[in-house]
Amino acid sequence: MFGLNYFSIPTLLRTFFSHWKRYSYSYGKAFNIGRYFEAFTFNLMSRVIGAILRTFMIIIGLAAEAVLFFLGAIVVLGWMLLPFIMIFGLIYGFKLISY
Repeated sequence: MFGLNYFSIPTLLRTFFSHWKRYSYSYGKAFNIGRYFEAFTFNLMSRVIGAILRTFMIIIGLAAEAVLFFLGAIVVLGWMLLPFIMIFGLIYGFKLISY
């Protein structure tokens, strides 16, 4: 869960199609086709850039979470096997001394 909070994955999913860094043009009060097209194009590109960058961050965050999960599983498994490894090492050491 650390990776999900560190990379803000729930927030990134919630704001997936938001403007990139809140950059947006206003359409203005009067209807001007040039101004409308310019604002629409800029706002659309801002949302597309935001979605692309949020996608990369979500992928990186999920990959980091998967790596942390598997490393944690390896550490827990090693910790559980450590008493057996120590007993095996003790027996093997006594066998080496007896030769």
